[in-house]
Amino acid sequence: MTHEDEDDVPGSTVCLAHLLVDGHVVDPQTWQDVSTFRKSERKRLYAARQNQSADERKSASAAISLRLDEILGDVAGRRIAAFWPIRGEVNLHGWMAGAIDRGSQIGLPVVVEKNHPVEFHRWSPGCVMAKGIWDIPVPAEPDPVTPDVVIVPLLGVDEDGYRLGNGGGYYDRTLARLDGEVLIIGVGQAFARIKTIFPMPWDIPMHKVVLGDGTVSDHSSG
Repeated sequence: MTHEDEDDVPGSTVCLAHLLVDGHVVDPQTWQDVSTFRKSERKRLYAARQNQSADERKSASAAISLRLDEILGDVAGRRIAAFWPIRGEVNLHGWMAGAIDRGSQIGLPVVVEKNHPVEFHRWSPGCVMAKGIWDIPVPAEPDPVTPDVVIVPLLGVDEDGYRLGNGGGYYDRTLARLDGEVLIIGVGQAFARIKTIFPMPWDIPMHKVVLGDGTVSDHSSG
């Protein structure tokens, strides 16, 4: 969700000899090591994404869209949080428009305050957009949507469904505060797979992960 913030900011302050994050105490050296690893992985994965051709990106979007239809089925009446793609993320605009045609509501993430959970504001094709934080387009007219499905862009994802994002911590803060019944689906490119992100206490695993080669993994049972 963030644009240039790649330093894994979980939204915390250092307290004495520990890192305190949403009530979680983490050893600073451990977090420094994990943060260094994640920054290295981000660099590698950003480069892989940048090297994709337009056809490869289009194919990945189509494969993911098909799997989302299979997972969600009838979307009439569902409130779905999606995202506006940045930095080569999967483009789901076509799928989002189709979901609206089938009776769903689509919301886009909006940073209303730095280092706080995002809100999701209702989007439709052709609606007036404004520049949000990091110049990411957001609906110009705030119309909050409380989602029952959240589709989350991921740069990397590990074997347990933990997501490597852009590092700002906004999705982690947001997902941690969602109702337990909300379905969280991570989407990304096929090369997003990594063995582990070395999850920290504030990291939130995806319930399902859909990648650009059409594969789906289910982590909802833990």
